[in-house]
Amino acid sequence: MKILHFIGSIDKNSGGTATYIQLLSAELIRYTDLVVVTSRTSNPLELKGVKVYELDLGLSRWWSLKKEFEKILKSENPDMVHINGIWDPQNWLFQQVCIKQKIKVLLSPHGMLEPYILKRNFLKKRLALGLYQKKAIQSVDYLHATASAELSNIRNMGFKKPAKIIANGLDISEIKKKESALSKSPYLNILFLSRIHPKKGIELLIDAVSQLKNEKFNVIIAGEGDQNYIQNLIKLSIAKEVYHKIRFLGGVYGQDKWELYKKANLFVLPTYSENFGIVIIEALAAGVPVITTKGTPWKELETYDCGWWIDLSVENLSTALHQAIYTSREELICMGQRGRKLVEEKYDNKVVAKEMFEFYKNVLCS
Repeated sequence: MKILHFIGSIDKNSGGTATYIQLLSAELIRYTDLVVVTSRTSNPLELKGVKVYELDLGLSRWWSLKKEFEKILKSENPDMVHINGIWDPQNWLFQQVCIKQKIKVLLSPHGMLEPYILKRNFLKKRLALGLYQKKAIQSVDYLHATASAELSNIRNMGFKKPAKIIANGLDISEIKKKESALSKSPYLNILFLSRIHPKKGIELLIDAVSQLKNEKFNVIIAGEGDQNYIQNLIKLSIAKEVYHKIRFLGGVYGQDKWELYKKANLFVLPTYSENFGIVIIEALAAGVPVITTKGTPWKELETYDCGWWIDLSVENLSTALHQAIYTSREELICMGQRGRKLVEEKYDNKVVAKEMFEFYKNVLCS
């Protein structure tokens, strides 16, 4: 079986969808031949064992791009094409080429139909739906969602194509559990690690931190993003008089990233919307309790007692941070251990990749 994935970017700065492709492909190559078609960028993630076509996806190259898509599909002759993401016209162009060559198409919206996302650039998205996106979703053979909440949002928009829920996975084999030894530092280390973007709620985190000025904690904000936006966040932390408590690190990768998780006592992702949140399972796999919002599908934080799942507001976030700060270190360690167990049971990448492979087989046989 040969599966071809199309994704707009696998650049390190492009967010969770690129990481999803990297993690999934690492295990899927055990079952299938994999090909990825994506844009040409300066800092792509490495996809070991995967044939990658890097193209100039500029809209000004529309007709040339169509010919390149046709050539790749004829050369690779995949059994199925898996399109990751929506809204970009290039996704629809590639899908049209697949339809013309009678290749089955599976689409993963990756949270791009979430209510928060739809509200941003509303007129542009409404125009896109009318011109091509609605037809694109209606024309695929199957849909893939990462959580039941995402599938509900898809259904609420009237899309009725067959779909399957398969969570994102993580390779936990090389992620060491946090050492159970108690830190002697009186300060709680709080980590935010994700793409620096307005939807991540970082302004709310800074506001919440400003309400806890006299408590013993430090906050690390790690991730890449627009430099002007990052500078505005720094200015906000200065205005709120908490700049001394917050450290902006920039992008952190590889072993350096896992060192951050290892040193963290608490992970926080105060996001407005997340179809899954790969950084949440990273934190849990590393044994770190999590605070996140009901804009994510992570009710299991409550079910497994390994974190806080809150309605997003400055007050709720400040309350959760306060509770975490005054939770004993012993209990935070126990919460982290329960989180690690949750990931081992449900989100190991080996299990997820096998489930995706079985899904591919079912689609091809349908």
